[in-house]
Formats: sequence, C-alpha cells, structure tokens
Amino acid sequence: MSFTNFSVEIDGDGIAVVTWDEPGRSMNVIDSTVMDELSTIVEQTTADAAVKGVVITSAKDAFSAGADLTMLEGLSRTFAELVAAQGEEAATLRFFEDSRRASLLYRRIETCGKPWVAAINGTALGGGFELALACHRRIAADNPKTRLGQPEVKVGLLPGAGGTQRIARMLPPSDALQFLLKGDQIQLNRAKAMKLIDAVVPKGDLIKTAKDWIKAGGTAKAPWDVDGFKLPGGPVYSKAGVMVFTPANAIYRRETYDNYPAARAILQVVYEGLQLPMDQALRVESRWFAKILRSPEAAAMIRSLFVSLQELNKGARRPVKIPARALQKIGVIGAGFMGGAIAYVSALADIEVVLIDRDPETAEKGKAHSQKLMTEQVNRGRATTADRDALLARIKPTADFVELKGCDLVIEAVFEDRKIKEEVISRTQNVLGEQAIFGSNTSTLPISSLAAAFKDRARFIGIHFFSPVERMMLVEIIMGKETGDAALAMALDFVRAIRKTPIVVNDSRGFYTSRVVGTYIREGHLMFTEGIPAALIENVARMAGMPVGPLALTDEVAVDLAWKILKATEADLGSAAIDPKQKALLAEMVEKRSRYGRKNGKGFYDYPQNAPKRLWPDLADLQPERLNVDDIDIAVLKRRLLGIQALESARCIEEKVVTDVREADVGSILGFGFAPFTGGSISYIDGMGVKNFVDLCNDLAQTCGERFTPSKLLVDMANRGDSFYGRFAPAKRKAVA
Repeated sequence: MSFTNFSVEIDGDGIAVVTWDEPGRSMNVIDSTVMDELSTIVEQTTADAAVKGVVITSAKDAFSAGADLTMLEGLSRTFAELVAAQGEEAATLRFFEDSRRASLLYRRIETCGKPWVAAINGTALGGGFELALACHRRIAADNPKTRLGQPEVKVGLLPGAGGTQRIARMLPPSDALQFLLKGDQIQLNRAKAMKLIDAVVPKGDLIKTAKDWIKAGGTAKAPWDVDGFKLPGGPVYSKAGVMVFTPANAIYRRETYDNYPAARAILQVVYEGLQLPMDQALRVESRWFAKILRSPEAAAMIRSLFVSLQELNKGARRPVKIPARALQKIGVIGAGFMGGAIAYVSALADIEVVLIDRDPETAEKGKAHSQKLMTEQVNRGRATTADRDALLARIKPTADFVELKGCDLVIEAVFEDRKIKEEVISRTQNVLGEQAIFGSNTSTLPISSLAAAFKDRARFIGIHFFSPVERMMLVEIIMGKETGDAALAMALDFVRAIRKTPIVVNDSRGFYTSRVVGTYIREGHLMFTEGIPAALIENVARMAGMPVGPLALTDEVAVDLAWKILKATEADLGSAAIDPKQKALLAEMVEKRSRYGRKNGKGFYDYPQNAPKRLWPDLADLQPERLNVDDIDIAVLKRRLLGIQALESARCIEEKVVTDVREADVGSILGFGFAPFTGGSISYIDGMGVKNFVDLCNDLAQTCGERFTPSKLLVDMANRGDSFYGRFAPAKRKAVA
C-alpha cells in the first residue's frame, strides 16, 4: 500500500500499523486528501482476511491538530457557488454530504468488524481526537506535554465527526457538556481518570501495548453498539437527566447570552442524540454541524481566531529579508508586576533574562514573581520542582546596567513617566551592543518621542504587553517613525519565542488597543452620566459579548490612571478632545472621593476582603438624573458599546495606525475582548455591511452625539459597496517557517 500521508506495515501477526505523517507539515491535519487515503486504508484492511487489527499512530511529535479549517472555509465558498449554479436545495444537499465525510469515515472504522487502536503519541485535538474516540481502544504515550480535547467551540463550531455523541456516551452528561462547551485541552492523567483514554504507557511501549491488546482478543465493537448498553448518566428523561439539562440551559444563557450558536447546538445535539441509536444520533450531529458551519458567527470566528491568528503567529508581518534569530539573552528593566511577568514568560521560553531594578532587593522581588507562578504550576502538577529551579536559574536579578552587555533585546517596563523612561534609555544605550534592540513597554507615550533619547532610532521599538502577562496572549508591536526592519524582526522573533500573538501598529496616541478600548470605557461613563443604572450598563456590556463591563474595566485599569490620561489628552490636544461629562465624573471619583479602582479597594465597585466585588452602593448619588429602566432600549445600548469601538477601529485603519485588517480583528479580541462571536471589531462592520454600519452611526450621532459620526473612509466604502476584507485584503505571502 502506497500513500502520501500514511504508511502501512503489516506484521507477522496480521496487525497493520498505520503511521500518519503528512509531508511538509509540522502537525498532521485532516483534509480531503487525508480522508481519501484513510478511507482506502479502512476498506483495504477490512477486506484483507490476513489483517487481524489496526493500530493508527503518528510519526510526528503530535498525533493530530484536527481538521484543516481552511478546508471548511472552502466548503462554504463551494456552497455559495452551487447555489448560483444549481439552486439552494442541491447546494444544501451537497454541503451536508461533504461536511459529514469525517463522521461517516470514523463510523466506518468503528463498525468495520476489526479492532482499531489509537496509539496516541502526542497531542490530539478536534477531529484528530474524534478519530481516536472512534477507535475501539485508546492508548497514550506518557508525555506531560500531550493535550487532548475538542476545542471547536472556541472557533464557533461543534465537533462534527462524532465527538458530541461518543463523549456523551463515555461520560455522564454533565461532564460531557462541560468538556464540550469549555473546549479545554486536558492532560493525560485527567483524560485517563475520565476514561477518555484506556491506558498511559512509556513511549517505547506504545505500539507493542496496542498490538498486545489486539492479539489478546480486543473487541471490534464500541460499547454503545453492544446490546444492553446503558448511558453513564441514565436516560435523558429521568430525574438525573432533568437535573442536568434544565440547569445546563440556564448556565448556557447566563454565560453566553445566546451569542454563540455552536454552544447552543452542542446542548441540542447531546440532548437529542442521547435519545437515539448511534447512527441516527450521528446524523443529528451532522445536520447541526452543517447548519453551524454556515453561520456568520462560525465564518467570522474561523477567519479571525484560526486562519488570521495562525498567519500572524507564523510571521505574516515579519520582514522577509531579515534572517530569523533565536534570542539567547534579553534584559528587562523594571522588576515590578509587569517587568517581573515579562521576565517569567521569557525564561519560560528558555531565554536568559537580566532583570534590573533600582537595587538588588527590588530586583529579587521581581524574580520572586516567577517563583510564585512556577510554584503554582508545580502544585497543580503542570511542572516539576526541577522545571521551577531551571527557570529561576535563567533569571539574574541585579541593579547593575553593565549586566545588559550581550543582550539581544532590552525591554523597559518602568513607571509610565517620560523622565524615568528617558533616564533608563540613556543608561542602557551606553552598554548595549550595536546590534541590540531596545523595546519600550509603554502603553500611552508615543514611541517616536521616546526614541528621540536613543542614539540609533532605527533600533527602538514599542513592545506593549497586556496584564497579566502570563495569561494575556496579545503583544502590540509599535513602529516609531524611524523604527527599522531589524527592530521589527527582532520584536516578532521574541514574541514568537514566548508563544504570544503579535500585532504590528504604527505610532499614535494610545496606539491601537488602548485607543479603541478607551472609547468603550468612555461610552460606559457617558451612559452613567445620562442616568442609566450602573448595573444595567455592566450587564448590557456582557450581553453584547464583552468579557467585562466598562465600569469594572475602569477599576481594573485604575480610575486615577484614566483621570491622568484624560488630563494629559486635554493638555496636549485641547478641551475639544475630551468629553466634559466624563471629565466631571472622573474628577468626582478621583479627586473628591479618592476612589482609584481595584488597587485601593474602591472604585465604581467595592472590593471587600474575602468577598466578591460589588457595585459601590452610593454610586447612584453621582448621577445628575436617573432614567427609568423600562424606558431604556437595551438593543441601542449594545449597539453603542460595540459600535463606538468598531468606529474607532475603522478610524485607525483610515489613519494607517493599523495597516492589516487581520491585526485589527485579532487585536480587538485578544487585546480587549471585543465580542469574539463577531470575529472582531472590523468583522463586526463587515458582518452587518458597511452601509448598514454607516446608517447605524448616523442614527447614533443624532441621538447620542457627534462622536458617532462615521469617518470619510466609511462613507466612501458605503457608497461603493465595499467591505474591509474586500478593499484591504491582506497580501498573500509565504509565512515564515
């Protein structure tokens, strides 16, 4: 048997070992060619009487990353073409059959009459894990880096190759729903405890153990195909079932506000499927999968959170003529919360770190942050004490700037004060080599003006992290007016090394993320000054898809920092650049009430010790008037909160602060949590159509203020019938390997 993506070897015992190894890829993914070849292998091994069983494994470090989502994107394009050529009924039938190919193939494996064993040598996700679930036994090689899961819901989909039905028959429904709806990637010990895999063995014993199971008479029937099979949690229509599905629906509504069709579909297919025989249940899953795959939410999330995200992570914006560099040593100046966390993620990537602060004791405190984070990982079983010791050995705390000699990159993360930063820049450049790059973690100060204090401005760049650094996946790279390609390449190489997603923006007040999220915060403040109850503002924000309300976000950022930024903006740009109502509110909060936010335990919320935060009871006293809740249009509030961010994102593109629509969308989701189901702030506009968005802005400008006036670019695009992904389609280029 000769295949492109697989090799097949049959031993003397009649056991076929199918090894998956796609050429030219670092991970095995499922596409049409893979399914064609695997289908042929299934039929040939089934028909060959000499074959007693099959073991499927991978030659790569991982088993499979799942389906190639660009293939699924292609199905949607084909559907549109078929509708035009053959009509909607024929197109829908073709789409349904194409979208369920993997489901039918996996069911064929499950019912072929010969035992299949998945020898899972590494991570198996999505359709790759569904393939393992369709095998009659799952054996994994002991590897702490292996992750198993069904993350489809995170890109607006549901498992469409039998995952919902097999998992719901292996786990009690409450556990199955949690696993499917959260989309978590779990470690082997947890998967074994959940009985999603049958055994964990040393790597060298993986294939032998799989073969031994077949030779010992391993069954070729899945449990649910055996007469008398009983569901782990009992029938859907039982006391236990009622206790699961009724609250599950309520929890879904509470957590998603019904913004995610895929999550709702998972609930539906598990509920319906558990009442049906397996083949009918799989057909139900396939119908819902086809429906969700064609939804605008899935299209937007796949594009932004899979395709665009991967392209940016692989170096879509990296200068092609600059050779890639593996960073050996970096410096971090400022060992506070931010600097200590930057040191941690860098050391986690096996990079040597010089951590500098004003004295050795303060620098040691910054290193202690890494010790705390690693100890938490050790306590959770995600790292060993040896891992912790090795990471800490890579961080050298000091007050001596001379230690920065030999660094490839230095990042300053000192206080947001121009004089302090300029002093740090001056001291650093005296010891840096001529090829080293200097990065500033500023979130507000223009990079070009800071670069004026550096002798070679081409080597100066902004590297803006988000807090908490260890959890936030976005890094905003800011190009100054004179920043060179070498600095950009180095910054992108560093971000890739620490496994975060970069966006590249041009210098501007607030750059991109801070500038856009500032409009969200301001809109919440203005709603409050209009008399809208604070609780309603916060709840509507979450209903619109934001992870946290604008008042809570102000507290997290710090109310006094918002006040300082507003005053600085007014001083630099004049009174027309700020809103007097917001100014009055922040002045009252900070200067009269000393409510600075979470950091001093009182802001728009109170933060009692050992209790959840709660809205400050006296907050309503700050409102000049209070509106009747029944007179407030919730839909308008949602459009205001999302629309103002999308409008500012469009302005950033018009002003060339952002030059790539992918970065606008990915940055809006990862940076400030813009409603993920929309695909991001620019996809939000394209999703409703630019003309409709312009009409919305004009309506809001009349009722809420001229801040909603659509920009010249938006009006022009509306008149031409353009879209952002049409007019500003990213140039195709070969991603950096």
